[in-house]
This record gives sequence, structure tokens and C-alpha cells, in this order.
Amino acid sequence: MARIMSLFVEPGQVVELRALNVNSGYGRPHVQAGFFDSDHLHIMAKAAMGITERAKGVYFTLNPVNPDLLARRCNRIERAGEGELTKDTDILKRRWFLVDADPVRDPLVSASDTEKTAAYDTIGEVRSYLQSQGWPDPILSDSGNGFHLLYRVDLPTHDGGIIERILRALAERFDNDHVKIDRAVFNPSRICKMPGTLARKGDSVPNRPHRLAQVLEVPES
Repeated sequence: MARIMSLFVEPGQVVELRALNVNSGYGRPHVQAGFFDSDHLHIMAKAAMGITERAKGVYFTLNPVNPDLLARRCNRIERAGEGELTKDTDILKRRWFLVDADPVRDPLVSASDTEKTAAYDTIGEVRSYLQSQGWPDPILSDSGNGFHLLYRVDLPTHDGGIIERILRALAERFDNDHVKIDRAVFNPSRICKMPGTLARKGDSVPNRPHRLAQVLEVPES
């Protein structure tokens, strides 16, 4: 998992690991989070694997975080309040552009195989369209219930709404009755499902199982 995370985290970069709806066996589900530098991605991976069976989902911040935040929880995670998590103002720049295709369903349950297939078909259409417009090959990831395209970008944190407008245009072109392009993933501090961890919405039942998030395709350098 640390090797996969090195695709997203540059040398010297700080990243937040965030686990949502963690069930510790007592009290209400809560958030656990912490900050990791690029030299400790193996520790980050160990923390993610140690908590994924108790969390609704485990995520990481896509874009580089202000390194000062490392002092909040240095290469470790613990219970965290909302004010202790990464904000848009903590992001140094935009390094990734995320396209998220998610199947239409009850949002509190996992996707069925049929719904997953529909999301895969839609994200393939988006990728082909962007390639026809001169876009480079993206990283293709399985988020557990849907699929992601991740494009390398070099944009300021305040991008003038470019990413938001592109997502809106893609949604207007590719949304259908079965799959939607998430229009809301344009904020700089956006979190993304961590590869190798479980997407645990609702109970895992045969037709709607919990699945691992994973990177499927990486473009050649």
C-alpha cells in the first residue's frame, strides 16, 4: 500500500489520513485522523489497515497539505474533531483532478455488481471523451462502490472555478439514470478513498458486499 501511495504523495509532502465513522465498540462512531510525511507512508499504510475493518471508509487528502499540520498528530492517528481536519486553506496547491462516477442507489448501502458495471462503463466513456480532447491518460481507481479517474494537474489552490466547471460539464454530458458524476469533488481539501482499504457502507450482504478500493491502471511515465 505504501508503494501505491507514493503515486500520489511527492517527496517532502504531508498528507492527512482520515477514517470516517469509526466504531470502537463503545460510544458513538467518530472520526480518526492524523498527518504523515512522505518518509512514513509505510506507517500510514499500517494505520489504515489497522482501522479499516472498524471504519465506514478510510481516505487521504489528494492535494499537498501545509507541513505545519504534521505537528497536530505526527505520523499517527487518533480521534479528531471537525476543526482538527484539513481545510481548503491548508492546501498548498492542486496536484490532482478527480472524476468520480458513482452508481445511483441507496447511499447507505454498497453497490451491486450490476451497479458497479454501470459505473465502470460510464467512467470509461468519460476517459475516452477526455482522451479525444487531448487529455493524458489518468490513474484509474476502484473506490469500492464506483470508479475514479485521477489526472495530474498543476493549479493554484484558488483556481478560479476551473475544476468545478469541468466537473459540471462532464456531469451534464455523462449523467444518466444509473450513474452520476460527482459535481462536488472540486474543493482543494478533497479526500479520496485510500487504496487497499474497505468501502463499508451498510452491512456486507451477498448482493451488496463490502469491497476493497484499489488502483487498477497507472499510465506509463
